[in-house]
Amino acid sequence: MNKLPNTVSGFIWHLTKSYKRFFLGFLFIGLLWSIQFSGAPYLLKLIIDRIADYQGDKANISSVIKIPVILYILSWVVMAFNFRIADYIKLRVFPQIRSDIINNMFSYVSLHSHRYLQNNFAGSISNKIMDMAGSTASIFTRLDEIIANTFAFFIALFAMYFVNPIFSLMLLIWCCLFMSITLFFSKKTKFLSQVFSESKSTLSGRIVDAVTNLTNIRLFASNHFENNRLNITVTDSVVKDRNVQMYILKMKFFWDVTFIILLSSMLSGLVVLYSQNKITVGDFTFIMTLAINVFMHVWFMAGQFVQFAEEIGKCAQALTIISAPHEVVDKPDARPLVVNKGNIIFNDVTFHYHHKHGLFRNKHVEIAGGSKVGLVGFSGSGKTTFVNLILRFYDLEAGQILIDNQDIAGVTQDSLHKQISMIPQDTSLFHRTLMENIAYGNTDASYDEIIQASKKAHCDEFINKLPEGYESLVGERGIKLSGGQRQRIAIARAILKNAPILILDEATSALDSVTEKYIQEGLQNLMDNRTTIVIAHRLSTLSSMDRILVFDNGTIIEDGHHEQLLKNNGHYAMMWEMQAGGFLPEDRDTL
Repeated sequence: MNKLPNTVSGFIWHLTKSYKRFFLGFLFIGLLWSIQFSGAPYLLKLIIDRIADYQGDKANISSVIKIPVILYILSWVVMAFNFRIADYIKLRVFPQIRSDIINNMFSYVSLHSHRYLQNNFAGSISNKIMDMAGSTASIFTRLDEIIANTFAFFIALFAMYFVNPIFSLMLLIWCCLFMSITLFFSKKTKFLSQVFSESKSTLSGRIVDAVTNLTNIRLFASNHFENNRLNITVTDSVVKDRNVQMYILKMKFFWDVTFIILLSSMLSGLVVLYSQNKITVGDFTFIMTLAINVFMHVWFMAGQFVQFAEEIGKCAQALTIISAPHEVVDKPDARPLVVNKGNIIFNDVTFHYHHKHGLFRNKHVEIAGGSKVGLVGFSGSGKTTFVNLILRFYDLEAGQILIDNQDIAGVTQDSLHKQISMIPQDTSLFHRTLMENIAYGNTDASYDEIIQASKKAHCDEFINKLPEGYESLVGERGIKLSGGQRQRIAIARAILKNAPILILDEATSALDSVTEKYIQEGLQNLMDNRTTIVIAHRLSTLSSMDRILVFDNGTIIEDGHHEQLLKNNGHYAMMWEMQAGGFLPEDRDTL
């Protein structure tokens, strides 16, 4: 996944090279069609000439035209069969190609860093993946039609040359002029299409963002504000769409002019030559029929070429999600993490976010396996960053983080995350059943194990009161559940995962006091024999911790257990005295 080609041609070739035999079938079908394209009008010319030249009894005319009529009808039978074969190949290939693209792009996106996913709309990413899947199939269809029409054009020129070379030359000159105009306009069309596709993806992302936050919009009575904000993006997308279509309209105007010139010139030449008895009625019909057919198909081909350029633009824009390299990647020789004790060591760690001052510099911290460690500090002091670095959501600038003497930069990310259970403050669930959401902690767990984990997390009580019980859908991001219910589902998942390292980020903050009492009991059982790191703003929840680390601007300024820190009468003691309602204020200015 780390080596997916990020150019349109490279990406498409990478995903379709295994279907080469099917595309060779497309080429063969296109060649057959191009032969029929000129062959059918030529057979029609033979029929007309034989009828025009026949001087005998009209009742016997069928004997004269029988063979070309049979061949003419047979050519259409073959062509109908040919088209159905093409449809069958598309049926076999295109759905699978779309599936491969979606799977490959999603797999790549899923490996993007925490930072990348924070900075990009989920709706925009989804739209780009679907654009790529749809546009790739469209590109192949149009490419097949362009190649078939190119074959047809050259065969038509060849056939017309033997009937009358002058008209063949006229058609060639016109086609060169026509395609030159198309190529001239197509470069900017591709650029404008790419700009339009980007605006569509942005629009899609903002719609998803607004729909996800409809409750907030209602609570703040912001419908008018959001409609206006969305309208700005919609208007931008409409303007960019019109720019593309207007540019294509200009190009089609030049197409019309060249066609009128060609049609007038050919018709005038044919009339003159026929008046001089230099061509037959069949020649007249053949040349005009073929010229109009060529024009219509070249027009169609040019239109396909423009749409081809548009689809290429969409794909180029869609590929931005895989052209961005992965920031955090497994080393080629990365090994699975093996955790026995759960010792965690920050060894001279230096890290900072982009465009910000150094958050951690030469940080050294040791957490003993099986110990319970609390993290406290104002917002932005480094608590969440400390945890995110253990999870390797970001790579370090310098230093190492060791788990049981294994550098986490040298182990696979999957194995690292399997050894850590995380219960976040804001739990997000899949729009799936409660059973599926709980089982996400261990997809191989039995039904009884899932129920047992639910009981320990005190989920079972409220789940059994629902009409569909464990088969109830929770809604997007778990919106059908209360905050406390979502939190308990997250705790059940962690119990089921049974990882040796546990991270709690205000895991009981959304619970009522009665439920919290039960959950605290469950968490105490869960924390036994595990290395546990607890982020808390409610300092009373840390009183039973073996150790508390007090953060301030990326520095650990105090380290000890609750009673010891209170006796020291330092920063922690100040926060303990000044906290309101048991919660730590957001920042020191609140104190």
